[in-house]
Amino acid sequence: MDSRRPRDGRVLEELGTYDPMIKETDARAVLNGERVDYWLGVGAKPSDNVKVLIKKYGTDGTHLEQQKLAMERVKPKSRQELDRPSVAAEQADSPSNGESNDEPEQSPGEQRTPVEETVE
Repeated sequence: MDSRRPRDGRVLEELGTYDPMIKETDARAVLNGERVDYWLGVGAKPSDNVKVLIKKYGTDGTHLEQQKLAMERVKPKSRQELDRPSVAAEQADSPSNGESNDEPEQSPGEQRTPVEETVE
């Protein structure tokens, strides 16, 4: 965020996302390390909370291996798997009156909150 703009003003660039609803703590934050490094290099000053995220999940982060493993555990199903549920699952989920429920599943990563940084 540009510090010269209002609090909810224009975003200069999204540097990642944070989704507190993901159960795996290390999978909640996803940062673009190269862009974070660029902005820090030109004088951006991250908030205290963003500093912690950068320390853990930035280019040289302390939790990168744990993040990789956590991301694999919460990896959303592929579109193909969502389109073709197993026969046993279809029988268990199908309503008894013959109506079908065609609502797609929502993966945990679909609703994400951008990580914002103030530039002074």
